[in-house]
Amino acid sequence: MSTTSSEFGARERTGPRSLEARELESTPSLLRRLVNDVGTLFAQELSLLKAETSESLADMKAAIVSIAMGGAVLFLGLLFLLLAAVYGLSEVVEPWLAALIVGGVVTLVGIIMLVTGSKKLEPAAIAPRRSAASLRKDTEIIKGVSRS
Repeated sequence: MSTTSSEFGARERTGPRSLEARELESTPSLLRRLVNDVGTLFAQELSLLKAETSESLADMKAAIVSIAMGGAVLFLGLLFLLLAAVYGLSEVVEPWLAALIVGGVVTLVGIIMLVTGSKKLEPAAIAPRRSAASLRKDTEIIKGVSRS
């Protein structure tokens, strides 16, 4: 029932029947209008769900491409930094021990990054929250109307 007050007012002025005539409408006629309005409402909610899902998928695709490109560049830069760290640490300890220390630290950082990134791709992170909330609200309104 997403009719704005200006739309409602325009419909009232230009409609074939006056307010008094609408008040005298029969129950089957009112029920028919209610069913039509509920159908329209759910069609609009489905449209919103489709739009939100498409937007979420597009955002996720862009994020994955960005992560992949950034990861490749970062990987190359990191290789050179690690090589410099191994060379620098080999001045203090044996070269094999320097490579082992640097490799262990990098592995730990990589594990932390993978866990953090995988949490952002969980289904709950990309769920269409607005559509779900709107559908719950509409269901409550319809239940309220049917009770009265």
